[in-house]
Amino acid sequence: MVDGEKAPALKLETLLALGLDQRTAENALVNSKVTANLAAVIGEAGISGCDKSVGNLLYAVATKYPNNALVHRPALINYIVSTKIKSPAQLDAALSFLANVGPESLDIGKFEEACGVGVVVSIEEIHSTVAEVLKGNMEAILEQRYHINVGSLCGQVRKKHPWGDAKATKDEIEKRLAEILGPKTEADNVKPVKKKKEKPAKIEEKKVAVATAAPPSEEELNPYTIFPQPEENNKVHTEIFFSDGNIWRAHNTKEILEKHLMATGGKVMTRFPPEPNGYLHIGHAKAMFIDFGLAKERNGHCYLRFDDTNPEAEKKEYINHIQEIVQWMGWEPYKVTYTSDYFQALYEHAVELIRKGLAYVDHQTGEQIKECREKKMDSPWRNRPIEESLQLFEDMRRGMIAEGAATLRMKQDMQNDNKNMADLIAYRIKFTPHPHAGDKWCIYPSYDYAHCMVDSFENITHSLCTLEFDIRRPSYYWLLVALGLYQPHVWEYSRLNISNTVMSKRKLNRLVTEKWVDGWDDPRLLTLAGLRRRGVSATAINSFIRGIGITRSDNSLIRVDRLEYHIREELNKTASRTMVVLHPLKVVITNLEDGKVIDLDGKKWPDAPADDASSYYKVPFSRTVYIEKTDFRLKDSKDYYGLAPGKSALLRYAFPIKCTEVVYGDNPDEIVEIRAEYDPSKTSKPKGVLHWVAEPAPGVEPLKVEIRLFEKLFLSENPAELENWLGDLNPNSKEIVKGAYAVPSLATAVLGDKFQFERLGYFAVDTDSTPEKLVFNRTVTLRDSYGKAGPK
Repeated sequence: MVDGEKAPALKLETLLALGLDQRTAENALVNSKVTANLAAVIGEAGISGCDKSVGNLLYAVATKYPNNALVHRPALINYIVSTKIKSPAQLDAALSFLANVGPESLDIGKFEEACGVGVVVSIEEIHSTVAEVLKGNMEAILEQRYHINVGSLCGQVRKKHPWGDAKATKDEIEKRLAEILGPKTEADNVKPVKKKKEKPAKIEEKKVAVATAAPPSEEELNPYTIFPQPEENNKVHTEIFFSDGNIWRAHNTKEILEKHLMATGGKVMTRFPPEPNGYLHIGHAKAMFIDFGLAKERNGHCYLRFDDTNPEAEKKEYINHIQEIVQWMGWEPYKVTYTSDYFQALYEHAVELIRKGLAYVDHQTGEQIKECREKKMDSPWRNRPIEESLQLFEDMRRGMIAEGAATLRMKQDMQNDNKNMADLIAYRIKFTPHPHAGDKWCIYPSYDYAHCMVDSFENITHSLCTLEFDIRRPSYYWLLVALGLYQPHVWEYSRLNISNTVMSKRKLNRLVTEKWVDGWDDPRLLTLAGLRRRGVSATAINSFIRGIGITRSDNSLIRVDRLEYHIREELNKTASRTMVVLHPLKVVITNLEDGKVIDLDGKKWPDAPADDASSYYKVPFSRTVYIEKTDFRLKDSKDYYGLAPGKSALLRYAFPIKCTEVVYGDNPDEIVEIRAEYDPSKTSKPKGVLHWVAEPAPGVEPLKVEIRLFEKLFLSENPAELENWLGDLNPNSKEIVKGAYAVPSLATAVLGDKFQFERLGYFAVDTDSTPEKLVFNRTVTLRDSYGKAGPK
């Protein structure tokens, strides 16, 4: 499982003696991983100097060698030193062959055949094949002359003679080209200009785009193709470099892997491991998409595991929320487990670590531990006798040592440049009952100690986490190697960073507890509960996650507009259309007789079939209607399509109306009523189309509803970078409109219903809504083109 070896310190002179150029040698020495590998390779080669061709091949072995086949590296080095393998092409073939073999026994015959050992390609053979290749490409050569792709010609020769001398091949091709084409002309020296593609006519633009659109890549169709199969988990996961020069190369032995595959039946096993100390946000949706999605795509299983190692921060409320929201997101856990389910096993392994001399009880305070890590100094108690640590750890378990007076620390490497190898804490004392485990324990394992072991206990094949855990890989595998446990394949992906919000649980908790927002499910937050309350579907969230992909790029800030695009795409298909007026302005239709109500049909869907009654809703048209205040102006203009004195506009699904009179209130600037005439024959064709709501019966006020409009919670794109991030809160992020009017059909709306309020946006029924007082949240606005002429 472990390859432990001590790499001697390298000097510049040692690398120059291998024939490496000065720059390559200097760059190698500043990279600790390359330096350690080079030292090991030189040691295995048993040489102090060699010619440049051999040295370059040895350098390539140090930088490219597959970690899963380290047992065969000395054999390969012997082939290079004895010049049986003497070209980069042979070495590449050898490395590919060994990567496939891994730690299994090496078939020398097949190996030598695969990388051309003993194969001699004469200069005459190269010359003959070059002549054949040039003859076959003569038409292109004469047309393109010296602009011909020489690399392509070399590749054609290499197909026939993979072990031939590459330099001799290139030299012969260039010599023959000179003989065929003669001296270079002025045109031969001019760099060819790439032809610009002609822009198609605008009318044809869409057709061309459809016809030439590149097919989606395999990764776009299936983002999980990047992950290996469980049976491939025998390669070196990571190399753990110690300050004394030792290297641990962590990988599963054949026996451990076979035992794991027997337990799982070869299935993919993943886990989604949230801490139950808050509500999940959209970043967790990405984690779920990866963890549950990979298991689903491979017909495997995904655990929902509560990482409940801190009893002080965990609440039953959070556990219930997480279980419920995981199912809402469309995922079904294989099993629900808790890290606390494994407290006994974790404790027993801690005792085992102490017995092995790999853990000790420490009495330093948190500040002292921090100082020692910064100075790379050992704790005064680091080398205390094993029996003493065993007794003290037992005292800790029995509650005989005060909280904060002792911790159990892993004995890793205090001088390591990676602070995550600086004797991390494994156990601390907390006299706090545990929400799940009760009062059995007063010592609790740390995340760094428990996480990797529970992954191993549950036979997780792919331990997937965000990139900030990348530097914790050595510690993760150190513990599993030290205890001889099965090692999952670890892979890190980038955090999901979205503009105009914060994603840190600490910041979210502060927003909630200090009442800057209205709870964890405030629709302005990108918590999953907040998004759901706002009216966003799990389908839209998962579509957004799939769209951004499973990437390792950790410096990108995704604009919230991109999320809104996926929300609109989903709601455009699922939200039925209706009409609501936010800020009503009364319009009296003077040429419609008193008491008359005309029932009209409004379309729930843009393409509603005429013969399907369920695709329509009733809209009463009466003498008193209401339009948006912003849809009326006293002064008309060419680019304005609303109502103005003497101007007409079309009421959606109804009739054109023409403003004939404006009625003012006590304040001369206050318009209280518009009087208009309608065109029952619809002969006039105004450009503007307005949404509206009418009195359902004479003197009866329309259905009154409360509308909540939301904007971005923060003014800056990246408020998390600001020292005073709370000062960046948008004071206009929430507006409550209490006097909006709605069409009568909305009276039956219930929680879960979603609508497009025409010209206003997409809205959903809020949890505060009751039959007596309907409340709607704006989920997202319509596209920008509506924003110029329509109301807010």
